[in-house]
Amino acid sequence: MAYQKKRETRRKPIKQQQKKGSFTSKKKYNIKQPSTKEPEEIRLNKYIAQTGICSRREADEYIKAGLIEVNGKTITELGTKIHPKDKVKYEGKTLNPEKPVYVLLNKPKDFITTMDDPHANKRVIDLVKNACKERIYPVGRLDRNTTGVLLFTNDGDLTKKLTHPKHNKKKIYHIWLNKTVKSPDMQKMLDGIKLEDGMSSVDAIQYVDSTDKTQIGIEIHSGKNRIVRRLFEHLGYQVKKLDRVYFAGLTKKNLSRGKWRFLNEKEITMLKMGSYA
Repeated sequence: MAYQKKRETRRKPIKQQQKKGSFTSKKKYNIKQPSTKEPEEIRLNKYIAQTGICSRREADEYIKAGLIEVNGKTITELGTKIHPKDKVKYEGKTLNPEKPVYVLLNKPKDFITTMDDPHANKRVIDLVKNACKERIYPVGRLDRNTTGVLLFTNDGDLTKKLTHPKHNKKKIYHIWLNKTVKSPDMQKMLDGIKLEDGMSSVDAIQYVDSTDKTQIGIEIHSGKNRIVRRLFEHLGYQVKKLDRVYFAGLTKKNLSRGKWRFLNEKEITMLKMGSYA
């Protein structure tokens, strides 16, 4: 099929289109005047959360404990509103709202999520230290030997939402075990197993490879510490490798081990709205 080029038409000079002085335009130009409206006041706990040091709920605790100053005055009343230009301090340090940042890492093995361990040689925060100038934190924890999806952000409210047990965020793991997993044991994990901290169960479980029944995929919502390893260990299995492939709608697709990327707008909106399984 031959490429068809749009036929060009030569415009007539304005003088030939209309009589001199009769030029009019249907388009109206509205010149935007500078806004004289003062920025709206915001709640103090929201302002503190926007600085990335904590969630709003934690900010309320700081306020009640008398750790927050506004323009040199200690504030202890919850619900206090401030002007965005007010000077806010936490334990003597001035707080400044940061731009929210969201970074996804495919965590490698042997890296710890603890932020304040001075003796650690490998920390996950060191893998994303060049991502942004803002101070970001891992959302939840993956133990040293667990790999996979790990989110970092300075958004305190979102962190609280994603880690609080009552929100039950779905996680999917790929597990390699030291021996074949028996079907009755898989059913026990679905029905629930009593551990030292109460009953725990998985939401779904299956073989990842029908020819290798030492590889298991599970879906779980529990946020208990080391829950996946403890469930299998309780049934007499040893976890050789544990990889988190899904967390709250996020996956490590096209992200090599040890690499990171920023979340896109669609993913950020999804997390904030909670519109994922």
